[in-house]
Amino acid sequence: MRHRTRLAQLELGLNAPLRWGGARKGAGRKPGPRPRVWHRARAEFAKSCPCLVTVRVRAGIPSLRTLRMVREIESSLRETLNQIDFRVTHYSIQRDHVHLMVEAEDTATLSRGMKSVAARLARAVNRVFARRGPVLDGRYHHRALGTPPEVRFALAYVLLNSRKHAGARGPGPPGSEATIDPGSSGRWFEGWAEPLEPASERPAVAPARTWLLRAGWRRHGLIRSDETPGRSRERL
Repeated sequence: MRHRTRLAQLELGLNAPLRWGGARKGAGRKPGPRPRVWHRARAEFAKSCPCLVTVRVRAGIPSLRTLRMVREIESSLRETLNQIDFRVTHYSIQRDHVHLMVEAEDTATLSRGMKSVAARLARAVNRVFARRGPVLDGRYHHRALGTPPEVRFALAYVLLNSRKHAGARGPGPPGSEATIDPGSSGRWFEGWAEPLEPASERPAVAPARTWLLRAGWRRHGLIRSDETPGRSRERL
């Protein structure tokens, strides 16, 4: 009687042929130090909601918190004051980023307005620091604010942001020891709990038109100049 013998399959040690598509080891964008938002679709929002926007500059660019840089950015923002469907109402300039509170008619208007602001910011940086090349670190990040508490928190976060960064940043522009941050639009803000003498210079920001940013947030108390912005449960 013949016995069948099972033959073991031999491994030939050949590499798999290269093919287009499919999952490949090591493929894809490498993770960076900060999550990127370059290719995310912009969320829709209603024109009744203001937005908190953050624009960052690339590593290696000198601090934005110098007197000349602050004045140059303010001058650039004044050039946008005549726009009807897009408004910058508040801002804060930090070492490597700028926070803005803006209003826009719709998502497309927000995109056009921020492209204009970002381009002006980039030109101002290159002009002041006598440099050429890209300035911004990717696209801007924005969040629509739909409730009075959110708007109140965002206002304090923007106008008092220098307090949040006080321990980490270098010296600010002359006068940074004052209560109101000279690198912000705080001197034109009318929602301080303490009386503030009107600023003599022309505002670099537009008056708010949305109810939330004009009056709604005030239901939760005026903002004290000695507040330190805390952490929200949801990151702004």
